[in-house]
This record gives sequence, structure tokens and C-alpha cells, in this order.
Amino acid sequence: MADATLRVFRGDREGGKAVDYQVPVTEGMVVLDAIHSIQAHQAPDLAVRWNCKAAKCGSCSAEVNGKPRLMCKTRMDALPLDQPITVSPMKAFPVIRDLVTDVSWNYKVNKKIPPFQPRPGVKWKMEQRDVDRVQEFRKCIECFLCQDVCHVLRDHDKKEQFGGPRFFVRVAALEMHPLDGLDRTRLLKEELGIGFCNITKCCTEVCPEEIHITDNAIIPLKERVVDEFYDPVTMIVRKIFGAKNT
Repeated sequence: MADATLRVFRGDREGGKAVDYQVPVTEGMVVLDAIHSIQAHQAPDLAVRWNCKAAKCGSCSAEVNGKPRLMCKTRMDALPLDQPITVSPMKAFPVIRDLVTDVSWNYKVNKKIPPFQPRPGVKWKMEQRDVDRVQEFRKCIECFLCQDVCHVLRDHDKKEQFGGPRFFVRVAALEMHPLDGLDRTRLLKEELGIGFCNITKCCTEVCPEEIHITDNAIIPLKERVVDEFYDPVTMIVRKIFGAKNT
């Protein structure tokens, strides 16, 4: 196969530029292989985060030709090789160096979410359909591609008001677990800002685990928040019985 030109971002928090590298393309090669070739033969100081190279660790997230992807899952022969292939760090997070970004904000959000708490006295039995429902959400590998593509974080930088798709998936796994006894709807509304999401499904499109983030997690959670805080019947009942309407 012909050589490919990779236009790779080189820089840090202070700024940087795209640098072109010529890489020989071999059969079955993925973008991460090309990056490793650049490290081995042209730029040994090129910084990139990776681990398993099997699309299960979520480490090698980047933007290839402007789209958030796992570099280890993006085949070179699926890209147009007659023009430069751009490889840049995730836009939604601060650059540390080259293709490595600081994703520590995500772990701060994670700490806000109360963990699984079983209802007292409940029997530990579940139907298979309940297992299947929450199991989908547990496939998440925390690559944060859904966070990167989300316009609320990517374009509007609402990190103080918005949790993002990855953590709506985590809350969904807890809220839809039949043995869990906590109610996290107030957290969704007030701290994770689920109302900012306008369900464009861009997060679903980039998920390497093919989790139906929008349809199976975000929309049902939005419905729960609406039922709890905006349902007119509930509001009337609260008013009649003197309950505080929040």
C-alpha cells in the first residue's frame, strides 16, 4: 500500500501546531500503529496515551479527521489516503502534551454520584430482562469520546453545570437497577444538568461499545426528572398538601 501523510498535533497547554509525517501503510494497520511508527522512526518524543490496543481500555481516544475515535479501532484503509489524515487531541479537555489530554475532570464528576445502595429487606433476585437492561450501560470503557463530542462540553464548556453522557450512563445503570434504593433525580436536575442535553445523539454515534446512550439512558432519565419536578398533577398535589415544590 502507499504511504500516508499523518498531520499530527504537536504542542502543549501553551499552544502548538500540526506536523506532517510520512508513514508506510501495511495491511491491517490502524491509526495507533501509524502513531507508533512515527514514535519509533521520526519523533520519539511524541506523547500519546494507550494501553491495550484492543478497544477495551479507552486510553487512545483522539480526533481523527475531526471525529472523536479510538485510534486502535480506526483502520487506515478506511480513511482517504490521498489527503493528510489529521490526528489531534480531544477538543473538550485541556491538552497536556501532543495527543494526551487531561481528563481528570471526569473523575470529579464521578464522585458526585452516590454508589449503588440496595433497598433494605429486598431479595437478591432479578429477572433476565432487568439484568440485560443495566448490563448495556456497564459496557462503558470510559474512553470519554461521548464527552468529547457533546456540544455542551465541547463548544460551550459547561463543565460546572453539566455531567455529560458518560455519567448519565452511569446514573442510568444505578437508577434502572431493580435492587437500588436511592433516588438520583435531584442530582440529575441540579448538579449534572441533564436539561442542557438536547438529545442530538452525537454521543451514541461515537460510542465504540455501541451503547444506546441517548435512547436507553438519557431520554428515560429526562422523563424521570420531568415526572418528579414538572408533572402538573404532582405539582398540584404538592401544593394542596403543602409540600415544597422544587
